[in-house]
Amino acid sequence: MKVGVLALQGAFAAHVSALEAVGVAAFEVRKPSELDMADRLVIPGGESTTISMMLERSGLERPVAQWVAAGRPVLGTCAGAILLARSVSDGRGDQLNFGALDMSVRRNAFGRQRESFEADLEVAGVPGGAFHAVFIRAPRIESVGESVEVLATISGSPALVRSGPVMASTFHPELAADPRIHELFCTARYEGSTPDRGSAPDQN
Repeated sequence: MKVGVLALQGAFAAHVSALEAVGVAAFEVRKPSELDMADRLVIPGGESTTISMMLERSGLERPVAQWVAAGRPVLGTCAGAILLARSVSDGRGDQLNFGALDMSVRRNAFGRQRESFEADLEVAGVPGGAFHAVFIRAPRIESVGESVEVLATISGSPALVRSGPVMASTFHPELAADPRIHELFCTARYEGSTPDRGSAPDQN
């Protein structure tokens, strides 16, 4: 399996390390030809409006939209979750969102940088105890549709959700030194998605 990590802004290198910790080949994606080599895609956190603009400038906006529309596996974290949502509050009017998850999110709903926090979450489908989650200028998922499964919550709001091959978290699993969320994403089998290119790590 090869997992591409969108490397336009944010902690993409930490995502690559977390993916390698669960035994998959991971690489950074900055242009459409690199996206073509991936079996699964991670959209990291960062600043969602900045990532939105960089997607347009890099020529990746349409390829990523096509990836999502094709039902291929994608994990969005924090700003990545905002980009995958059906609707976004407190965003710019021209901000991209791919509508991959039937959910409404509000940007920076837990406060600004100084209100960032950490919390232990019980995550459905993740054995081994609570997951220590890092929330940085986190969005809040304000509502989800019936197709969306809530795997973890924070203060009564969904914090980790999944619908078919699409997962999203309002926290940063790549900063936890705990690769279990990445493992959950990589080990899930998705009906109808493009088959992975083998389960063994790619050494290239």
